[in-house]
Amino acid sequence: MGLGRTYCVALVGLNGYIVEAEADIGQTLPAFVILGLPDASLNEAKERIRSAAQNSGIPLSRRKITANLIPASLPKRGSGFDLAIAMAALCAAGDIRTTGRTVFIAELGLDGRLRPVRGVLPAVMAAVQAGYPDIVVAQANAAEAELVPGARVQGYKTLARLAFDLGADPQELALDFEPEDEEANEEAGRTPGTVPDMCDVAGQGDARRALEVAAAGAHHLLLTGPPGAGKTMLAERLPGLLPDLGDTAAMEVTAIHSLCALPSSSLQLVRRPPFESPHHTATSAAIIGGGTGLPRPGAASRAHRGILFLDEAPEYERGVLDALRQPLESGELVIHRSAGTAAYPARFQLVLAANPCPCGKASGKGIECMCTPMMRRRYLARLSGPLLDRVDIQLQVERVSLADFGQAGGEEDTATVAGRVRAARRRQLQRLGGLGMETNSQVPGRILRGEFRLAPTTTRILDQSLARGVLTARGYDRVLRLAWTLADLGGRERPDLNDIGQALSLRQAASAAA
Repeated sequence: MGLGRTYCVALVGLNGYIVEAEADIGQTLPAFVILGLPDASLNEAKERIRSAAQNSGIPLSRRKITANLIPASLPKRGSGFDLAIAMAALCAAGDIRTTGRTVFIAELGLDGRLRPVRGVLPAVMAAVQAGYPDIVVAQANAAEAELVPGARVQGYKTLARLAFDLGADPQELALDFEPEDEEANEEAGRTPGTVPDMCDVAGQGDARRALEVAAAGAHHLLLTGPPGAGKTMLAERLPGLLPDLGDTAAMEVTAIHSLCALPSSSLQLVRRPPFESPHHTATSAAIIGGGTGLPRPGAASRAHRGILFLDEAPEYERGVLDALRQPLESGELVIHRSAGTAAYPARFQLVLAANPCPCGKASGKGIECMCTPMMRRRYLARLSGPLLDRVDIQLQVERVSLADFGQAGGEEDTATVAGRVRAARRRQLQRLGGLGMETNSQVPGRILRGEFRLAPTTTRILDQSLARGVLTARGYDRVLRLAWTLADLGGRERPDLNDIGQALSLRQAASAAA
């Protein structure tokens, strides 16, 4: 009897750490002990591993097995360590040959089946970056693991087949067991959904233009208007205007979705910007992230590189909305809990939709509205000033007129608008690529007022708004970013006075209407 050693990965947020799994077989009475700060699900691996090995034809030793996960100070959670511990125990007993620097990531079923787990993509990324490119996962996770460049991935369906490839005695193995391919059956039943099109929106010329500007520069957006004006319809069509994600961004988004997806789901590289629309009853943990133990990502992180849409925004808890202020500036969420700290990327585009009052009728002349002025102020005050100051475009959406419904087929479709957005994004990338940025929304104020400084005659109206206290310093910079986006959409090298005026009106439209 000796010592067996394999490798696996522990995830803390999106960061992965190589864990060395040791197994020692002692000379005392039968027992199975797991050391190294395991959580409840990992501590239950003892029974899963024993049954899986028994039903695979390679039962574990009847003596005491001690499994140690190094580093012992790092908390470990989940069932993804099952396979690594099982292989270490079989190595210690001499049933299979040593596995070298191969990393094992899979859960074991009692029948010896290798089950998929969450977070395979970030785990494999961490292993490759640490110099461990040889990866063994469940067959259902193989396609996801192969997305990582440089990874040499092997997918297996059963523990017996893996043990056979590692030199176990084929006379004893249960090699005739082949589980049904449930994942393939599940995938076959899926049908792609239809993408909402901009031509479905009747009228709303100002709102359509604001949506195009928001997509071109990745600007945050607030739509205020009565029920039925089309706020939700507009927001749902914004993802269709955004260009596909690049390789780096796609890997970031897919890694987050790998942590959140069901283990049985087949995950592919996410090329389209995600769209998250949580209900207004969602808690802070659901939107920001958290939970017991090590914190998990919320809707804000799942919307990374995409859209976070909050419909009926004043109905959300005030604390939930204000918690979004930090990621709007930094593009990252750092969540602290007693079991540890996790950092998740959260560079999303925030879209808010709100009624003008509790009854929603305080629009236009507002004759039918029964809300008192105090009720209106209290309702809209749920959107705090510091949060709104971070929203670039604030637009009042009016009701659709009868004339707008009579112009069927006259609206531009998503493909046409998306083409202009892609052209504007290319101009931004050419200008900002050397600075490590992609869109105008990422440009800091020191650059806007430095090497990208505009002539005083161009920014005169903006300077006057700042001097009168109409704009804050943050608002001043955000209007400049909007102006640069308008210039990019117009094919101009630099913003002119008209771009500054349009950008200022886009930011102040909702407040002026209120």
